[in-house]
Order: sequence, then structure tokens, then C-alpha cells
Amino acid sequence: METRELRYFVAVAEELHFGRAAQRLGIAQPPLSRAIQQLERRLGAVLLDRTSRAVTLTEAGSVLLTEGRAALDAVDTAERRTRRAALAATGRPGTVLVTKASASSELLAELLDAYAAEPGAVPVEVILCGPAEQGRLLREGRADVALLHTPFDSTAGFHTEELSTENQVVVLPAGHPLATRPQVRMADITGLDDLPLPRWPNPDGTYPPGPGPQVRDHAQLLQLVALGRACAVSPESCRTRLTSDLVAVPVLDAPPVTTVIAWPPHSRSRAVADLVRMATRLSPKQATQPTSQSAT
Repeated sequence: METRELRYFVAVAEELHFGRAAQRLGIAQPPLSRAIQQLERRLGAVLLDRTSRAVTLTEAGSVLLTEGRAALDAVDTAERRTRRAALAATGRPGTVLVTKASASSELLAELLDAYAAEPGAVPVEVILCGPAEQGRLLREGRADVALLHTPFDSTAGFHTEELSTENQVVVLPAGHPLATRPQVRMADITGLDDLPLPRWPNPDGTYPPGPGPQVRDHAQLLQLVALGRACAVSPESCRTRLTSDLVAVPVLDAPPVTTVIAWPPHSRSRAVADLVRMATRLSPKQATQPTSQSAT
């Protein structure tokens, strides 16, 4: 199969309408129909059931849609990484670091300052993203290195180094009854009808069901907490960003949060290797431990 044919098929399979797919692709409808028919003949499988009223996917078509999306994503990723490598080879190197907005801000600032002072440092572009987006950007080749936070972010498929681990606190309005306690448990928080936990978006942009408000970033969340509309369970380092109308109370049974620096295992970027080494050098967690992997 050709990449062009896959793009044509995915467009039709997602639109389930040849006219809309042709418009999306910027081509006329007849050549699109011919390309799909040629693809079906080559595979020996009917991919789409067509009637005068509707277009639907066959079982074989559903399989090709899933596999085709993955293949096209891989092609796009290879193209982005190749272009970045070409820029580096022409003397215009640089690297892209992605992190969740408002998370690990002190660590990030210290890392960027320390790295910039090193001989041979290259420009670092920082992408601030929403929850759980760092891994996707790293896998797609849109970033070279990322700061992830377990257990919330998946590190599957990446090389990683642990940088710090911290306990979690619940952020409450200063006047709330729980705000005067020295510590709480998750059961105390999940039982709050007046301050529900927020709902963060899924990777596909949808929100899970529940009574809590929909949020997209921590600044929005803290504003909702201050208004008495929600509570927030966050790493204890969030205390530095709290205003006087908010209180952080330790949560005894909340899982600790570990910040890691992550990069693709195939990376051969010197800038990524230098960033990883600087991050581990600055990390209190690594001060007494040998690094488990090295970026090369």
C-alpha cells in the first residue's frame, strides 16, 4: 500500500462520505473513489459498504482504519524527526522539551538555567501542555524530551530517570472545615458533596462522568477551589503557588508523585543527553544513586 492510498482511505473512513472526504483532501471525488476501489482490489477485501444513502465500514475496513492511522502517525513522526536531525546537521541544532503547565516549574527553571550555562548548549523550546499530553507529544516526535509525573503519566516505551518524589496534599478554601485538620485521607475528600474533585479531559478530549467541574489547567482549578466549587489533590510543591484564601492539607493515603525526565529510546541527540545528565545532576533523588540509564 502507498501512503497516499492510506490517507485517502482514512479520510473516507472517518467522514463516511466520499464528498466530504474529497473536500477534506482537496481532490475531486471521482479519483478518490477510483483510489479506494484500487486499494480494495489490491487487498482482496471490501473495506466500505456503499449504498445510495450511506457509507459504512466493513470489519476489514475497521481493521485497516486502526492500522492505517497508526502507520500514518509513524510516517509523520519519522518525517518530523528526520527534519529535526537535518536541521542539527546544518548547524542549527535545538531541542524541544514538553511539560505539563504549572507542574515542576521550579525544577524546570533550574534545569534550563543550568543547561544554558554549559558549553555547547543549544536553544531549548519549551512546550507547556495539558494533563497527559506530554507522552503523546513525545511519541509523535513533536518533542525530544519530557518531564512526566507518575503514576498519572505513562512512561511505557521511554527511557527515564527519576528526579524527585513528593507526597500529595488536598487544596481547600481557607474557611472549609477540613482546612483546620493536620491531615486527611482520600475517603474524607471523596465524601465531600460541596467540594467535588475536578474532571480532567481524557486523551481524546472527552471528560469522564461525574459531579466535579470540567477543568483544563491548574490555574483554572485553583480559581474554582477558591470559589468553593471544587477541591484539588496535588503534589505538595503546589504550596508555593497558593494564595492566602487557599489551604493545603496532607493526604495520608494518596500515592506519592514522582517526577521523571523521559526520552525516546532511539534518541541520539547530544542535547537530550546533556539535558538528562544535567537534570540528574540537579536531582536530590539521584544525589546518592547511580543513574539507571544514559541518554546517548
